[in-house]
Amino acid sequence: MRILITGGSGFLGARLARELLARGSLALGGSAPQAIEQLWLTDLVPPPADLTANARVHALTGDLLKLLDSDMLALGGIDAVVHLAAAVSGDCERDLDLGLRSNIDSTRALLQAARAAGRAPLFVYASSVAVFGGMPGLPMPEVIRDDTLPAPQGSYGIQKFVGEQLVADFGRRGLVQARNVRLMTVAIRPGRPNGAASGFLSGMVREPLAGQRATVPVSADTAVALASPANTVAGLVTALTTGTEAWGPRTALNLPALSTTVGDIAAALGRLAGQAALDLLDWQPDERIAALVGAWPSRFDAARARGLGLLPDASVDALVAQYVNEHRAAITLPLN
Repeated sequence: MRILITGGSGFLGARLARELLARGSLALGGSAPQAIEQLWLTDLVPPPADLTANARVHALTGDLLKLLDSDMLALGGIDAVVHLAAAVSGDCERDLDLGLRSNIDSTRALLQAARAAGRAPLFVYASSVAVFGGMPGLPMPEVIRDDTLPAPQGSYGIQKFVGEQLVADFGRRGLVQARNVRLMTVAIRPGRPNGAASGFLSGMVREPLAGQRATVPVSADTAVALASPANTVAGLVTALTTGTEAWGPRTALNLPALSTTVGDIAAALGRLAGQAALDLLDWQPDERIAALVGAWPSRFDAARARGLGLLPDASVDALVAQYVNEHRAAITLPLN
């Protein structure tokens, strides 16, 4: 079996790749388990060294559209695609053309490559909670359910919803096996900040634990929906391994969400590292970021995901503990 992960050098892509390599085999789409012979990873930068060194990993570095236009990337031997590559929310709001190219043009080209290959691969598309929002005459429900109508209020969410519809239509036509998955904000992410409007939700824990200052651009009572890296990857693996009947309709699956507030995240940081960590938080309102994040929902009833055995993380403390356990070397403050 050969699986392609776009954005495979990124945090989630690399984590998913390691999970699949560790499994060794996969019951793709509910079929009998088969050995994973190759993982193809595409990204703008090379994968981490441990993945590059693995004989089953085939890395392609470069712009996804250019790779698809060349002879370097064809989907003739690919059994499954996990499409994670995307421009993130804050960048899309600043640069419309970047978002259109990265989030719509690349998705369409990847689907067309699958169509040209004629193998109808299982196609997992990583969408986002940002497809939901509210507007005059159509307020956002207090709780998002599986049948809630998307009404995105930012370029990123709109582009992700367009991607969902493209994947669903190719699935309807039998050109791919469609698996649309809506990811929550993933926290706590390691490494450097990215251009996501929600990036501060990880940074407000990650940076203080490393003895660095972090800016919090929204109020403490801002409600958010979070998922740990482990839970997010578990959702992607479930999308790969669930049979068509059990998966249900081609509409996107909302992954489980831990509903919390920015103040609760700060409180968890304080319980772990005390006042010294809290003193490193700079509460500086940013109306642009507050408007984007505030338009996203924070409460979900993910009954469909629950039926597949997917549950939300237990608490913000559990999210923080997962980060601490996996990234001890990045922590300089003493912990309680």
